[in-house]
This record gives sequence, C-alpha cells and structure tokens, in this order.
Amino acid sequence: MIDMSHPAEPPAVQGVCLVIGVGVGVGGAIARAFADAGLTVCLTRRARHLDELEAFARTLRDEGARVHAFGCDARSEEETVALFDRIEAEIGPIEVVVFNIGANVRFPVVETTTRVFAKVWEMACFAGFLAGREAARVMTPRGRGTILFTGATASVRGREGFAAFAAAKHGLRAVAQSMARELGPKGVHVAHVVVDGAIDGAFIRANAGDVDALLERDAILRPEDIAANYVWLHRQPRSAWTHELDLRPWSEPW
Repeated sequence: MIDMSHPAEPPAVQGVCLVIGVGVGVGGAIARAFADAGLTVCLTRRARHLDELEAFARTLRDEGARVHAFGCDARSEEETVALFDRIEAEIGPIEVVVFNIGANVRFPVVETTTRVFAKVWEMACFAGFLAGREAARVMTPRGRGTILFTGATASVRGREGFAAFAAAKHGLRAVAQSMARELGPKGVHVAHVVVDGAIDGAFIRANAGDVDALLERDAILRPEDIAANYVWLHRQPRSAWTHELDLRPWSEPW
C-alpha cells in the first residue's frame, strides 16, 4: 500500500515559499508548515500590518525557521513586481507561491456599492492574477515551481449576500484553471484549494458556539491540517498532479 502521508520529496533545491496574505489563521499555518518542510518563507501583508507580521516572523525564527516579512499591497502591480524581484535577488529562487487573500464580506446586493464590489474583486481575484503572473515569470525559465491559490465555498457557489465575494472567488478559480493548463506543460504546478467549511480562528470563536467541542469531534477545519495539504500539493510527483483539492470536515455535508 502506498503511504500518501509521505509523498515523494521535492527537488533538492528547497528555495523560497512566498505566502501572500498571512494572518494568525490559515496563512500563518501555511507559512509554518513550509518552514517546517525546510523552505525559507517570505510573508506578506499590507504595510499597516507589518509590525504584527514581523512579530509572527520572529516567533518562527525563534523556532529555527528562515523567515522574512514584507509589507506589500497585493493589488499594486508595482509593489508585487518589486517584491518578486527583491526576493529573487536577495533571498533565493521562489519555488512556491501561495495566494491566500480572502476578502470575505457580506452585503445584500442592493447595498453592494460599486466601490465594495471593485475592492473585493481587486483583493481576491486581481491580486491573485498578479501573484500568479509574477510567479510564472520567475518559475517557467527554471521549468519548476508550485503556485497555490486558496479558494472557498464561494469559489463554486454563490450564497445570498455574497455576490461580490463569490464573483471574485469564481474569477480566481478561473485564473487558476487557465494558468494550470498553460503552465503545467512548462513544469509549473498550479493548484486551487477549495476550503469548504468553518475554520478554527478568532472569527469563528467570536461567532460560533462551543468551538472546542467542534474541534474535539473534528467537525471544524484546523488551520494546521489545511496547511499540511499545501505542502503535500507542492511535493506531488508530476506524473499525478492535483489541480483542485476540496477540503472539508468529515461531518460537513457535500
């Protein structure tokens, strides 16, 4: 029987994992997982959150990881291009890019202003395009690399009150599909992860019931378990790449 919990190791050059959109939840868990896997990790958030991001980076460094924190507006083409150029020049080859910006907001459609709709699209779709394009720019000449996009329930179905978010996430999924077909034959693995369910964190603890009881039953997604799948995707042998991975607790209805 094949042990799927320990897939084949990636190429000898570990390189850099860039995680775009790092908080204390899923993004932080992804960063920690790739650091534990031996990669140098670069973290980004908006500049106004840089102090908080640097504090998290120091925690990882204290655990022995190689970590760098950057303030970057992922919606800015200029800042995104400069970020990739700086990492490649000063830190090392980018082997993995994880786009993890959510922008989950809820507005009734008649209360959704054009400003809200455009901003959500910029954060959750356009910024993903920029990250994917710049990742492709540095990875395709080397013939290797992994680009991972974090999706959501809204990536595949739009609920009431989430027109802007669903439009952006549907768009991001389409970007990922197109990139996978274009970049796969060039050696770059592109995958989209649909995280379909409640995730343990500050938001759910403020809005749900007994979260600890849910965790005890494995009835809620744990950030560290989500993150383990991202490392697994990066380590997949290219003869059997996954493009879309759907993650949900065992008790969540399909």
